[in-house]
Amino acid sequence: MKYGSGIAAVDHYVNKEYDSVFGMSSQFAAIIAAHVMDHQTKLGISGNIAEIGTFEGRFFIAMALATQPGEKGVGIDTFEWPSPKVRDKLHAHMVRLGVRTADMTILTANSENLKPANISGPAGGPVRFFHVDGDHNPKALKHDLDLAYAVMHPQGVICLDDMLHPGFPLLTVAVYEWLEKHGDMRVFCVIDREDIVAAPKFMLCKHEAAALYEEDLLKAFPEWHFDAASQWGKWIAIVLTPNPRFAIVE
Repeated sequence: MKYGSGIAAVDHYVNKEYDSVFGMSSQFAAIIAAHVMDHQTKLGISGNIAEIGTFEGRFFIAMALATQPGEKGVGIDTFEWPSPKVRDKLHAHMVRLGVRTADMTILTANSENLKPANISGPAGGPVRFFHVDGDHNPKALKHDLDLAYAVMHPQGVICLDDMLHPGFPLLTVAVYEWLEKHGDMRVFCVIDREDIVAAPKFMLCKHEAAALYEEDLLKAFPEWHFDAASQWGKWIAIVLTPNPRFAIVE
């Protein structure tokens, strides 16, 4: 399946070069994220990008290619596994794939030791798209959510990786508990997996911004819309999947 976000550089990367960067983020999720960023640009929402858990840069590069001139990015990782050379691979991939490396700051750090200033400083302003793919335990996720929340643009998006993953079921509980304490935030979209490894992502934003994204995503990707919405008690979120269907029970 060939995917299209509306951004030529991203679409070329995702469809032609994505597998050349080792990682587990799916093409489908990268396209949806880039489209959301493109929609932000068209709405006049400008800002920077940030990612916790950058690794070799598979998803970060898609985000970076969706930025506009003058926007900056911050990639955060411990860069310990499988060896410290992974940071060098990230830099090489960015150069090879046309990322404006001068605008990207790469931090070798555990996000649990970072504060908002560590991100807003290098970024030089609010973050409009923040991807969280850090340590997969509830405490770390809540910290990363607090970090993202502190620097996000008022109409920005926080994107969470590996939600509903069979290996990390308590992450979804952590998100729900965090949302209970942050009543101004909600999940507006669930990006379904391509397979059991590339687990779903949740996209979060402030309540008043949700309509900006939901309506556009439904209009842009009607063929990927799953009719049964994601139930979150006080609200619902749309679900996008490359294969919308209901389970067949025989």
